[in-house]
Amino acid sequence: MDYDYFSIDAILAENQKIQCTFKHEIPGMGHLGGGTERDIAMLSKIQIPVWLAYTIIYSDWAEFNIPSPFGSRVRNALKAEACSVRLSNLVGAGGLWYGFGKTIMDILSDEQANEMSEMLTKAFRDRLLEVVDQAQHFAALGQAGAGGSSGNTAQSFREGLDATERELFSLAQESAKRTKRWYEEGDGAMR
Repeated sequence: MDYDYFSIDAILAENQKIQCTFKHEIPGMGHLGGGTERDIAMLSKIQIPVWLAYTIIYSDWAEFNIPSPFGSRVRNALKAEACSVRLSNLVGAGGLWYGFGKTIMDILSDEQANEMSEMLTKAFRDRLLEVVDQAQHFAALGQAGAGGSSGNTAQSFREGLDATERELFSLAQESAKRTKRWYEEGDGAMR
């Protein structure tokens, strides 16, 4: 996902919240925590959107830990079987796991960002073949496979996909349908 000021995906990814631990007392900003406190006390932990976290972290007022959708538990699950991880359940806002990860990378140090980049890239590569394979399978079912358990299976599989993967799934499915139609029309013309 490229950063674009007007991109809805970028806006949704930057609206995800991360937990920040404040290094200093910040007077008059207690409303950021959503509570009734007037000030933010030193060592307070507050969930704030990424777009605001940039300024707070770079101003050295707070620090943050890598959010749980990118923590060791998820990393280990991705290493064990990437296709079994339901990325859409890890983040809200339409399941923009890759977009949120890219946004978090912008805050991290170079070493941590490279590590996260490798994890995101490996997860994408490991899952891509299955996404395309499933898309072509469900495209081949045509109208006969639209209902019943096959339709439910397709829906269940797609629900676990990140928004980027869902878009690729739809493109691959449409491509398979068009290829099948082209082949059938060409086959009929030869007879």
